[in-house]
Amino acid sequence: MQMIAIGGTIGTGLFLGAGTAISKAGPSLIVWYAVAGAVLFLVMRALGELLTHRPVSGSFADHAREFLGPFWGYATAWTYWIMWVTTGMAEITAAGEYVKYWYPGFDQWKTALISLVVLACANLISVKIFGELEFWFALIKVTAIIGMILIGLGVLLIGLGDAGHTASVTHLWADGGIAPRGVRNSLMTLQIVLFAYLGVELVGVTAGETKDPEKNIPRAINSLPVRFGLFYLGALLVILSVVSWQEFQPGTSPFVAAFQKIGIPAAAGIVNFVLLTAALSSCNAGGLYATARMLRTVGLNGDGPRALAGLSRRGVPALGVSLSAVVMAIGVWVNAVDPDHAFAYITAVSTGGAITVWSVILVTHLRYRQAVRAGLAAPSSYRMPGAPYTNWLALAAFAFITVLIGWDSGTRVALYVIAVWFALLGIGYPLVRRRERAQ
Repeated sequence: MQMIAIGGTIGTGLFLGAGTAISKAGPSLIVWYAVAGAVLFLVMRALGELLTHRPVSGSFADHAREFLGPFWGYATAWTYWIMWVTTGMAEITAAGEYVKYWYPGFDQWKTALISLVVLACANLISVKIFGELEFWFALIKVTAIIGMILIGLGVLLIGLGDAGHTASVTHLWADGGIAPRGVRNSLMTLQIVLFAYLGVELVGVTAGETKDPEKNIPRAINSLPVRFGLFYLGALLVILSVVSWQEFQPGTSPFVAAFQKIGIPAAAGIVNFVLLTAALSSCNAGGLYATARMLRTVGLNGDGPRALAGLSRRGVPALGVSLSAVVMAIGVWVNAVDPDHAFAYITAVSTGGAITVWSVILVTHLRYRQAVRAGLAAPSSYRMPGAPYTNWLALAAFAFITVLIGWDSGTRVALYVIAVWFALLGIGYPLVRRRERAQ
């Protein structure tokens, strides 16, 4: 669970998205990562209280059904599913880009297809294989980031490498200020920052299959500030001190750029390998594992075909894994036709879906606390600090970021897609209920 939690918070959003974000926000990006991390820690504390009240696979969809009503359980499960399916499309597209670094002539869609097939097979075999695969993916990412931070500190403290004579913490404020392109441009990076944190809620999806959840869930969630501080803030502080923000370009990994500046042999190839494992990890943990569990929840609750609730002899929701993989294969086709534009749109849609799910968790927690006060639900020993005020604070932050997404013409499409998605959910819900009554 600890490694899934770590893997869920380190992905292409940090390794790739930070390049574009740094070019817009400069060193102020560190502030937005800290703010977003604090908001999402509140979301996870709310989820942790719900999970210790009742740990189930598919957690927040079941909790939404219990405390907000059947429609919100239905809508949350399907929204989380499509959010991770679209993210999985983006991740296998990214994998194709990374492999082209070593094999420029190898078609990008072929890598995407191979990645999808291998990960789907691993998820179909057993939960244990999924866990082992995700453990090693996460371990590679953690080791690489810690290594990058230590090397960066070596550059700053003892002048290691070619960048030793120019590296300085003064880069954080001396090269045009903390927000050199203005506060407005800096704020517009919040959508990219949130996408980088997408997956933090995977702890909730694994709750139903976790040994001793009352002990392990709080442990995983309480360690989030340390992980956020090390893997996000620590990494960004170091690379922005080693290299001025002015040298980073959109579409280029800031980690690759920093290591090239330091002059370490084969640095670009090493970092590119880490980027590949990050993409595969995200597709593995969220795109296939989490989506399959949400589809099983849909089947169990009558919000979709009953067949989705079935398990294989190895205890795997095989139909859910297969259906998610088939829909995700659309990404292979998009990858072959126009991957450049599709990636930007898909990540924006994923962020919109994540904001929806995180907001539902916060509102569900508010209703749970009301039920506890009324004596209708048992209290949890793992309580969210500052509730209900912290709930409303986090919800206000998500509302503000949603406004920013609509303000930016490059991400506005996400709001249109989310609106269409909820219209489809509204159309489908009466059909689902009618079938359930007929049964």
